[in-house]
Amino acid sequence: MIAPLSRPARWGVLATAILALLFDGVELGLMPVASLSVSKSLLGAAYTPTLGGDWFARFTAALMLGAAMGGIVLGGLGDRIGRTRALGVSVLFYSIFAGAGALVQTQEQMLVLRFLVGLGVGGVWPNAVSLAAECWPDKSRPMVAGLMGAALNAGILLLSQVVRLWTLSADSWRWIFQWGALPAGLGLLALTVVPESPLWRQRRVGASTTTRPTRIPVLRTLFTPPLLRTTLVGIAVGSIPLIGAWSASKWMIPWADAVAGSAAPAYKASAQGFWALGAVMGSFCGAQVAEWLGRRRAYSWMSLGSAALTSLLFLGTRPLDPAFLPTVLAQGFVGTLFFGWLPLYLPELFPTEVRSAGSGIAYNVGRFVTAAGVLAAGGLFVMLGGSYPRIGATCGLVYLLGLVAIRWAPDTTARTLSGPDSRASQAP
Repeated sequence: MIAPLSRPARWGVLATAILALLFDGVELGLMPVASLSVSKSLLGAAYTPTLGGDWFARFTAALMLGAAMGGIVLGGLGDRIGRTRALGVSVLFYSIFAGAGALVQTQEQMLVLRFLVGLGVGGVWPNAVSLAAECWPDKSRPMVAGLMGAALNAGILLLSQVVRLWTLSADSWRWIFQWGALPAGLGLLALTVVPESPLWRQRRVGASTTTRPTRIPVLRTLFTPPLLRTTLVGIAVGSIPLIGAWSASKWMIPWADAVAGSAAPAYKASAQGFWALGAVMGSFCGAQVAEWLGRRRAYSWMSLGSAALTSLLFLGTRPLDPAFLPTVLAQGFVGTLFFGWLPLYLPELFPTEVRSAGSGIAYNVGRFVTAAGVLAAGGLFVMLGGSYPRIGATCGLVYLLGLVAIRWAPDTTARTLSGPDSRASQAP
């Protein structure tokens, strides 16, 4: 029997996971504030506002596609070589390729790098969440899950404040990508210093020493009974918030940039800051709401509230109006309750031997759909004449699908990470 981690070691694990997710959030928030400046610089005289919006969709789709693949491949790596080592590899991926963005000379080069950054972004989430969840007792997991969710959006908030102080423009944007390389040191620490999950180590000790798991058996386990239904449910409930956030909510930032323009260059950062502040609070509270209302009921209310507030944001307000930023704050809060709910719920669905891979697939397969959805939204944006309110409100309807998906999901409120509790009810 492998002894649990000491209290200082648990806090060290939690700090590493939080920082990895915080810098993950910085990468997720980077292109919404930098995209138009990058496009104006690299496209030169060929730039138009509609073309800028189209490239924003392409950059977002590339990141989502990379994150989807990274979540599956690097999430599975965490089940094979350990959570901490896979986490370190993931952080190094997004740090190195983000820093390389400072050197690009064409839009196509940036597109490739955003895909490579996405590999690391996707790999961080399942490994950080699995590591922290397995190193802390079950009674602490709602708080730990809330901190995991909040860390991601705290990174977006941090970035927005940096950009408020040092604004981005077509003449000055490469420095923000140079900053993106700084977390590489954290990746090296995760590879060499941070202790491994005792639960993962115990499973490895108990496993056969002659047969080492490979990616194919893990995927076969997840996509055949008895875990097939569990995996499909996880993919469904993990996909809808991601699709809503990236194909709908994120349009508010370039919309704010387009309306405010050079007259108020910091306004886009203010918009992202208000959204990120709401998101930090929402993603922290999501796990607490799930404990209070139950997993399924909480998800239903989150879906309904997100659809309503996204519609209000794009159809009831406009950048520079007094009501715009408070509505952005409210939408950020409600729309990201999911991201505190997911770190609590997804690890409960899967057994230890496939927890990182299962959580990574459930969370990141949605990014394949998100990438396709964002590209479709980019085409729809052009078809709608470059109307940010129309594209945002239309895509925001995806949140309503959550009311359907959650009906198939089991209620895991009574489960522990060592296995499903006999009291855990199954969805009809």
